[in-house]
Amino acid sequence: MTSDNDFIVVGKISGLYGVRGWVRVFSYTQPRENITTYKNWYLQDGSGWTPFELESGRLHSKGVVAKLVGYDDRDQAIKLQQKTIAIKREQLAKLQEGEYYWEQLVGLKVTNLQDIELGTIDSMLETGANDVMVVKDPNKAPIIEQTSEEEQERLIPFVQGDVIKEIDLDSGTMLVDWDADF
Repeated sequence: MTSDNDFIVVGKISGLYGVRGWVRVFSYTQPRENITTYKNWYLQDGSGWTPFELESGRLHSKGVVAKLVGYDDRDQAIKLQQKTIAIKREQLAKLQEGEYYWEQLVGLKVTNLQDIELGTIDSMLETGANDVMVVKDPNKAPIIEQTSEEEQERLIPFVQGDVIKEIDLDSGTMLVDWDADF
């Protein structure tokens, strides 16, 4: 049986494109047209993930458009709107040593060189200079008091060597050179 953990979300169908069954796709991949390199897509509906085959796809203006096999007109394609697009984990390309997919990093416990636990990676952000980890610590008050129920959030640059000292996916931990007061 396939579980949700077997899937990686890579985009969302955001609208229709033309009258021949094409749809607009909001892609989470980098570069955005990489979503079209996966020929087997899974769309989420109320009962789980349903397999679909990508017939064609391309970069169009600032987005991506795609056509799925069996969806040949606008009336059929309208059923696909707002569906989340995923691929199976095994469809991801193998990475070189020291390379990571963001989804591998989310959930890692982050500790600094002074053995102070800073929290858990909640998400990743892309900035112009480098990627940034959003590390949340539910056991600490927020740096800027907003409500007493919010957790402290740190933004730590994902710079291997300088900031990131060690990543151990097996133990779910990351060692960073980062001051606990930041």
